[in-house]
Amino acid sequence: MRITRTVVAGRRRRAAVLATTGLTIPALLLTGCSSDSDTSGSTGPDANGNITLTVADFGQFGYKEAGLFAKYHELHPNITVKEDVTADEKIYYPKLLQQLNSGSGLADVQGIEVGRIKEITDTKADSFVDLGKVIDVGDWVSWKAKQATAPSGAVIGAGTDIGPMSLCYNTDLFKKAGLPTDRAEVAKKVAGGWEDYLKLGEEYKKKAPAGTYFMDSASAMFNAVVSSNAKQYYDESGKPVYKESPSVQQGWNLAAEVASKKLSQGLAQFDTNTWVPALRKGTIATVACPAWMAGQISANAGEGNKGKWDITTAPGATAANWGGSFLAVPKSGKNVEEAGKLVKWLTAPEQQAAVFKAIGVFPSNKGAYDLPDVKNAKLPYFNDAPIGQIYADEAKSIPEAVLGPKDGVIKDTISTQITNMEQRGTSPDKAWKAATDAIDKAIG
Repeated sequence: MRITRTVVAGRRRRAAVLATTGLTIPALLLTGCSSDSDTSGSTGPDANGNITLTVADFGQFGYKEAGLFAKYHELHPNITVKEDVTADEKIYYPKLLQQLNSGSGLADVQGIEVGRIKEITDTKADSFVDLGKVIDVGDWVSWKAKQATAPSGAVIGAGTDIGPMSLCYNTDLFKKAGLPTDRAEVAKKVAGGWEDYLKLGEEYKKKAPAGTYFMDSASAMFNAVVSSNAKQYYDESGKPVYKESPSVQQGWNLAAEVASKKLSQGLAQFDTNTWVPALRKGTIATVACPAWMAGQISANAGEGNKGKWDITTAPGATAANWGGSFLAVPKSGKNVEEAGKLVKWLTAPEQQAAVFKAIGVFPSNKGAYDLPDVKNAKLPYFNDAPIGQIYADEAKSIPEAVLGPKDGVIKDTISTQITNMEQRGTSPDKAWKAATDAIDKAIG
């Protein structure tokens, strides 16, 4: 099926493992999980007035890696911060909803992924503190605050990061396929947008080294395409319009073309049995690269591929945001005031810059962009690609996306069917029907 536009009335950094400015990646980062096993829900001060603040999050927020929890303890000797990390956000979020519904087990601070934030602001905002009274949300990129604002006007989440888009490419494979390797020249080849990206893929395929593919996953490209548009899966009224959404149509059509022309290896991103070995073996020439993806590549491709990758602007120099998260403070906590202070400190420019330096998570606080750790950042693994400049320039022009309560469900379901087109040869017609049937059943 090729989707065509019709007129209608009336619309995920998951387990990100990142490395940036030459940091050595410990094995802990490769698992995407570091957890204090004794961490549980919020507890009040002890008899001596000492406080343990609990932070529950998913994937890798980078605070421990950047030494921020230890630093906060130095600044506030009576406060210890313990982090409870769930590697997979798909496991973390249902647990969060269960805790919100029961009113127990919540940490002092909870992480929320951007694909879930709309559902939380619409249905669970009363369970969280209004951080707009604690933090100057004007410091963030404008759309970040709006994403976390409830209908009442309360800001229930403080922005931790965003995922501006780029294109990561294997210079070694490009050279062998007779393609340019200079990042400016590669940018010119895809200057017309994602359609040009596929044309470049066809060029690559003609002289591709045996056993290699132009891209890892058509579903990743789909997510990048959709992320570059303001209207994605819902309209401003909260109505699901993914079936008619121009960005979904474009992304699906391009993904179907990728599958039919066999331009991708058809991998499920982050799969340790397929995607990770492919990176290590060097069978993938390009990856759609939100800021956090570079670390996934460097960590999983390994030292043997260092210097064989580079980063350039996204096709068409398209500004897009894929991923990003928030920190929220449940009202049920025993240390609400201190938790709010911690969140304010963690999301300040200096701390966001420290996280970027440690693991590559790009700041959502505009004040961090001119700090040396961000502005001058380069990636040694990627031929010293000037990621600070690349991502900061793009972050300023990312469109304000309309979010919906089930964005994550819709995106994941469509991605599954795109993978079926690649791996199983499912026709676009059947894949689209399977996706829409599953989505309609899931969102009601």
